[in-house]
Amino acid sequence: MTAFPGDDGPRLLLQPDASRVVLRPFIPADNPFPSDAVPRTRIVHVVRRVLGLDAATVAADLGELRRHLRERHADVDALLSQRFQDIVPPDAGLGAITTEQRLLTGGYLLNEYAVEAAALFNPSMAAHPDQSGVPDGSLRVVMALRAVGEGHISSIVFRVGLVDAAGRVTIGSAGKKMVSPKVAWVAGRTPDDPGVRLVFEPGTDLAAMVLFPIGYQHRHGLEDLRLTRFVEDDGSVTYLGPYTGVGQEMVRQELLKTSDFETFALTALEGRYAATKGMALFPRRLNGAYAMLGRQDHENIWLLTSNDLHRWESGAAVIHPRWPWEFVQIGNCGPPIEIDQGWLVITHGVGAIRTYCLGACLLDKRDPTKLIARTRLPIVTPTDSTRDGYVPNAVYSCGAVVHAGRLILPYGVADSYTTLMTMPLDDLLARMD
Repeated sequence: MTAFPGDDGPRLLLQPDASRVVLRPFIPADNPFPSDAVPRTRIVHVVRRVLGLDAATVAADLGELRRHLRERHADVDALLSQRFQDIVPPDAGLGAITTEQRLLTGGYLLNEYAVEAAALFNPSMAAHPDQSGVPDGSLRVVMALRAVGEGHISSIVFRVGLVDAAGRVTIGSAGKKMVSPKVAWVAGRTPDDPGVRLVFEPGTDLAAMVLFPIGYQHRHGLEDLRLTRFVEDDGSVTYLGPYTGVGQEMVRQELLKTSDFETFALTALEGRYAATKGMALFPRRLNGAYAMLGRQDHENIWLLTSNDLHRWESGAAVIHPRWPWEFVQIGNCGPPIEIDQGWLVITHGVGAIRTYCLGACLLDKRDPTKLIARTRLPIVTPTDSTRDGYVPNAVYSCGAVVHAGRLILPYGVADSYTTLMTMPLDDLLARMD
């Protein structure tokens, strides 16, 4: 467990861990100079070489492969067998193949990917769906984080934590054996742009799950999930989260949806205002409509409304840069938080030398186009000890919670690692004018 004392200011860190790996498909690169001896697609040659090994070598090599994989993966034989089935057709003309040959061949068509070898940052936080067994006055929370590995590919990983009655925070350990979901394609915007359903086995440890980019529309990454515990008018609860899908030729906003953190639906958002990064949902409908904050013009915070959760056509800028630390742009740092005084929005501002700082503002609860107050100075800034990293001079968050009269704000540092600060809510409001 990682503990964050309740005093103001950053405390212990969540660092990237290169030992957390997933198995992903591997296909040998095509031959750019095909011939009768070496065809363009090299998979069959690799498979034939494996099948040409004698039984003793197959057994020895498979034993060593199993030993290596079982230290870091579950259901190893099933993964190896499935990979063979996925890539080698039954009519490949390879003759009789033993189970051991099948499994060993699968190993040549997979590779390990260190999901968070490069960075672990831009967290969001929400109340956990299961509050059973939580001590009185405490809140179990789920944290979603952006994990970055080789090639700057981003995935979504999770941690589970607890905020106690005094506002002290503990974050549970990450699962060492990462678990990938089963994948199914579902209806999307068009037949050529399907959504994705990711399904984990019931009871899977949330801290071991990884949402790794699957489809071509986000094959280069799932970035900056802003997780929202959304309560419908009938009281039903769904967890929703806009995130950025980075594809081969496009960057766009998509939506994650789950009710149990075992099945996740990922579908694209559409409409005039759905193409810009950094959108965050309000946690309930406003006057019967869905509402979202974004930065559609890359400079101001916009309020968007829609009757269709997946289509966004109406909106206007409502918060503009005012102070020097936000002269370049201002944007949200997660879903608005409903408090007695209004909608609390954690913001980011970009100033000189592209320095990112965090601030806050308060919007009117009935009419969030009205800005009630905002912080004149940032509440979190890069310091001499936190300014260095993959992206220098940047602190950033994708969502916070309020509990026990305190703001609980996790944030990324220099696009490298994650820390957390807490602040009495009264102190935060006193900083606004």
